[in-house]
Amino acid sequence: MSDILHKATVGAIGVGLAAALSMATPAGAGTVPESTDPIKIAINEWTGQHITAHVAGEILKRMGYNVEYVTAGYYPQLTAMEDNSVTAALEIWSSNIGEGYGKALATGNVEEIGDLGLVPVETWMYPAYVEEMCPGLPNWEALNACAEIFATPETFPKGRFLDYPADWGTTNVDRIAALGLNFVSVPAGSEGALVAEIKSAVARQEPLLIQFWKPHWVHANIDMKIVALPAYAEGCYDDPSWGLNPDATYDCDWERGYIKKMIWSGMKDKWPAAYRLLQNYTLTNEDQNPMMKAIDVDSEDLVEVVSEWVDANEARWRPWVEDAMK
Repeated sequence: MSDILHKATVGAIGVGLAAALSMATPAGAGTVPESTDPIKIAINEWTGQHITAHVAGEILKRMGYNVEYVTAGYYPQLTAMEDNSVTAALEIWSSNIGEGYGKALATGNVEEIGDLGLVPVETWMYPAYVEEMCPGLPNWEALNACAEIFATPETFPKGRFLDYPADWGTTNVDRIAALGLNFVSVPAGSEGALVAEIKSAVARQEPLLIQFWKPHWVHANIDMKIVALPAYAEGCYDDPSWGLNPDATYDCDWERGYIKKMIWSGMKDKWPAAYRLLQNYTLTNEDQNPMMKAIDVDSEDLVEVVSEWVDANEARWRPWVEDAMK
């Protein structure tokens, strides 16, 4: 389908949907768009967030709203939402948003509107086949008996633990020491370097222990397992008396976070149906992973990938729209 024909088709679908929903709206209820001013959706620094923003934006467009995508730094977007320079930020990770999150909410001009639905996990992982090489996995206590299979000339006889880039934090150095593991934390240079190591290890069926996260497109075609570290609980990061090692902190897994949606608080009065739509809107790891792969690995166009997903998943999002229009 040509780009012009694709846009025309999507536009027609949007007009048709908006008209149908408007006719179905009970007498006395509002119609959309309540305002033709643009709803400004933040675009941050990673592909998954671009997908989250554009899926929501595409549905809003099909309801008849004017949507604008605004490039916004992850931290500055919180301030931008206070005056509607940004109307909505739809993928806020609790693990790395910092103190600005609470400050923005305290102004009363920014509102949290629920979980996005993604399940964020940052922790130690390995390709599934490694379990045959290191019996006892995923239990973390199995790692010491297998440390040498993960070793490199630089770390031998200790195993190599491929870590986040150093400027992303170095807590795994403390975690390895606190758990008494015979491993050395070796920082990667970038996200790309982490991904390259995973792909190389899988191609050669070599052992690999790595700090990684999900959702990520890697999980769409590589089975990465999670090490069962001691579960996180409050106190693990700052109270040495907590946990297995009474003399150290970080003797536990990474804390599991959450991913929230946030909006400019005036949205519920200016665009009430759009506000309710974004409250209803969810996206899962299973939704996002293949779209990330299509964009980052297969070099497909973001807008086309998102439009195809929205076309194929109308049964998912139409009830959100119908509820928003009540």
